[in-house]
Amino acid sequence: MTPDGPPVPLSEHELAAALEREGYFADEGLCTAVHLALRLSRPLLLEGEPGVGKTEVAAVLSRVTGLDLIRLQCFEGLDSGQALYEWDYPKQLLQVRVAESRGQDVGELYREEFLLRRPLLRAVQDERGVVLLIDEIDRADSEFEAFLLEFLGDFQITIPELGTIRARTPPIVVLTSNRTRELHDALKRRCLYHWIAFPEAGRERAILRAAVPGLEERAAEGLVRSVQRVRGLPLLKRPGIAETVEWARGALALTDGGSPWPTALRRALGLLIKDEEDTRLVLTHAPELFDNA
Repeated sequence: MTPDGPPVPLSEHELAAALEREGYFADEGLCTAVHLALRLSRPLLLEGEPGVGKTEVAAVLSRVTGLDLIRLQCFEGLDSGQALYEWDYPKQLLQVRVAESRGQDVGELYREEFLLRRPLLRAVQDERGVVLLIDEIDRADSEFEAFLLEFLGDFQITIPELGTIRARTPPIVVLTSNRTRELHDALKRRCLYHWIAFPEAGRERAILRAAVPGLEERAAEGLVRSVQRVRGLPLLKRPGIAETVEWARGALALTDGGSPWPTALRRALGLLIKDEEDTRLVLTHAPELFDNA
C-alpha cells in the first residue's frame, strides 16, 4: 500500500496477474509503468494510436483496486469550470430571493452547499481514493493543460472563496493521448510516461482467446496474422485491438451461418476497417490477407 494511498498490488508479477484476470494482457513495459505509477503515486501518461488499450488501463485498475472510476473526457473548448468546479448560480440566486422575501440577511453565498463538483474536485475530495481517467488530453486546448498542473503536481485544487483543498488519499490518475498534438513539457514532467504500441502476435492471440469464446486456435492465429499484415499497409487509420476483437466476433457469427472462414473475414471487414479508402486498399490485398487466414 502506498502511504496514505489506495491499496495496490505489491509486485509487478502480482499486478500483471491481476490485470490478466480482468482480461487485460499488458506487456512488461506497461506493467512496469503502471506498477511504478501506483507505488510512487505519480500520474501515468499513456500515449499511442487509437485502439491500443490506453483508456482500458484505467477501467481495469478500477476493478483491480476496487476503487470508483471517475472519467474526464477532454474535448476542444473544455475549460476549468467543466473539469474542476462551478458555482450553482441558480441555487445562489434562489437563496438571495428567499432571504429578501423574508427580510433576512442573504448570508455567505460561496460555501460548499453551492458548489458543483466536477471530476477533478470529486477525485480530490474522495477520502477512499479513486481512479481518475483524463481521457484524450490532446483533444483539449493547450491552455487547459495549465489548469491541470497544480492538480497533477500536488493533488490539490485552489478555490479562491474556500481556499486550497488537498487530497487526503491521492487518486490514481491515468491520462491518455492519441498524440494529435504535442503536450507541454510541464505536463509531462509531472507524469510517468509510457507509449503503448500495437501488441505482438502472441499477446493479441491471448486477448482474442479471452474476449472471443468459441474461436478456435487456428482461426485466431490466422486472424491475428491478417490483422498484423493489415497494419503494415499505408492506412489512414490502423485497426486497434478493439477492432480485432469485433472482427473476430463478427466473422465467428458469420461462420455459424455457414460462411467459410476466409469469406467470413471479408464479409465482416467493416468491423475492422472504418474508412472507405482504407477498405479499398485492404481489398486490393485481399488474397494475401485473407485466403490463408
